[in-house]
Order: sequence, then C-alpha cells, then structure tokens
Amino acid sequence: MNWLKKPSTTGGIIYLVVLAVLFVGLGIVTYGAWRTGTSVMGVAFGVAFVSRAVLPEERAGMLRVRRRYVDLTALGICCAGMIVLAAAIPSRPA
Repeated sequence: MNWLKKPSTTGGIIYLVVLAVLFVGLGIVTYGAWRTGTSVMGVAFGVAFVSRAVLPEERAGMLRVRRRYVDLTALGICCAGMIVLAAAIPSRPA
C-alpha cells in the first residue's frame, strides 16, 4: 500500500471530495432521478469553484490545472450549466 498516499494540500482533499460527490450525482442520475443528480453535480462544481477562488496557489493542489482565471471559468461554466440544465428542462407529463 505504499502507492496509496494522502493528499498533501487542502485543494487535493477538496478535489477528492468533489470527485466523490460527482460520482454520487452520477449514481443518482443512473437510478432515474436525473434532475436531483444533475443538481448534486452542479453543487459539486460550485464547491470546486469557490475552493479554487479562495485557496492560494500553493494550497490549491489538484484543483489547480491551469491559471486561476481558466480554472474558474471552466468550473463556473460547469456549475452553471448543470444547475440550469436541471432547472430549465421541463418534466414529462405522467
């Protein structure tokens, strides 16, 4: 188990939590509650966005992929897109 290491930064821990929540949201979508699952995934992207915005560069860890502006733009688009998707598509009549 030497290859399994704990994240060394706050951003790394947050990244793993966000990834877990994204998988939970995907699981919810898989079982049929797509609106709820999509909202959960949007909130996960929102948490990543806020974390990337407030953490300094040296603590951002795996949240830091490119420059801060590029990361925030990508995360913001994903967050807003998922939440708008969940809210805007009308439900099918039963």
